[in-house]
Amino acid sequence: MTTVDPNFTDDATREARRARLFTRINKADKWFQVLGLSWVTPVIKAAAGDNPRTQMKEIWRLLVVPILAIAAFLALWAVLAPQVQTSLGAVPGPGQVWEEAVNLHEDAIAKAEKQAKFEAMVEKRNQKFIDAGEPEKVKDVAYTGAPSYYQQIWTSIQTVFFGFVLATLVAVPLGILAGLSPTANAAINPLVQIFKPVSPLAWLPIVTMIVSAAAANDGGLFAKSFIISAVTVTLCSLWPTLINTSLGVASIDKDLVNVSKVLKMNTWTKITKLVLPSALPLIFTGLRLSLGVGWMVLIAAEMLAQNPGLGKFVWDEFQNGSSSSLAKIMVAVFTIGIIGFLLDRVMYALQSLFTFTNQR
Repeated sequence: MTTVDPNFTDDATREARRARLFTRINKADKWFQVLGLSWVTPVIKAAAGDNPRTQMKEIWRLLVVPILAIAAFLALWAVLAPQVQTSLGAVPGPGQVWEEAVNLHEDAIAKAEKQAKFEAMVEKRNQKFIDAGEPEKVKDVAYTGAPSYYQQIWTSIQTVFFGFVLATLVAVPLGILAGLSPTANAAINPLVQIFKPVSPLAWLPIVTMIVSAAAANDGGLFAKSFIISAVTVTLCSLWPTLINTSLGVASIDKDLVNVSKVLKMNTWTKITKLVLPSALPLIFTGLRLSLGVGWMVLIAAEMLAQNPGLGKFVWDEFQNGSSSSLAKIMVAVFTIGIIGFLLDRVMYALQSLFTFTNQR
């Protein structure tokens, strides 16, 4: 008669539970990487008892080292900033920049409350005329107060996404065409090589004149300033997507192309079922590059053309010349950098959803 060890069953159950836990952790790790929080995985694994020494090395590399680097940067900034004098005084340190960030936040809240009161007053006035039977006197009065810092951020984000979408709609089809046809590639490539290096500062006057001639006033769906900035972003950011799409399509395995011929796929089926899935990793690489380029171009375009957004905020503060202007400009610099990072994370999240690459 064989006796079953009761501890064996308990150990097997414990190991199965542990295996399921680490399977969930490994699945979650993909999204921690997308969010830029890859250090969370070794922290969770260490807490779960998975090789603490190895996990501590990962925590040191992914979390402690970046924190120490940021702390060193802030300390160096705090020490050196007061020693650099400008026409507006000494360069502000981290504390002054943080104080201005808080001030901008409070100012944004105050402006939002002021706008809400104005809109409520207009609505009350219009309702009064409606109740009096005088609907012809009802007017939609637009709020004309200065935009808050958050509104300027939102304007820039809307503009860059609009320009990015336009660039994608142009670049992806042209890239597919160039990748599939050597003749089309020979025709498109010289134009890419000529226009890719052109600065947004060169495109901006041309775009401004064309848009101003096409739209004599701001009565359309989009304001002229918005269209000018968005089109400038489009013209400067479409090239990475076009080049990477063309390269991705041209790099498709020839055996797959031969299979499509054997199956007698039509062009649309070939593109949607074969070309795009195979080329998606490189296409998304191009899209991430394009969005980064577009964000940089937008700030320059807004500064030069004085179009609403973060670029105009920076330029206005530079022209303002007050004692707090330099700190506000540095707040905007950090804001631009953080938003650029978040935009890249958004594109990486989409790439992770639609491709199987481990690119970071």
